Amino acid sequence: QVQLVESGGGLVQAGGSLRLSCAASGSSFSDDVMGWFRQAPGKQRELVALIMRGGIINYADSVKSRFTISRDSVKNTVYLQMNSLNLEDTAVYYCVSRRPYSPQFSWGQGTQVTVSS
Repeated sequence: QVQLVESGGGLVQAGGSLRLSCAASGSSFSDDVMGWFRQAPGKQRELVALIMRGGIINYADSVKSRFTISRDSVKNTVYLQMNSLNLEDTAVYYCVSRRPYSPQFSWGQGTQVTVSS
């Protein structure tokens, strides 16, 4: 079983930047699909970004051109660089991981990102 530990959340003003990190341990492999979901107050959890084998990346339309996902396979860590943050980005951000052909994600505990005006 994989363990995921997020860090890097916090409070930032609108227009600012944050970088989230997620370290994977346990049954973690370099070809695992890794990424980020988020859940804002009163809203459903939504996909933010995924990075897959071969560097294939998916972004939610709402974060394209502002967020960048990357991974360090040696460190088993995935990052989310978030720029030009706005109030709608306020949410708990969850790191996820799954085997390439598995439908089931493992989830981190979440890290709070709050964007203030």
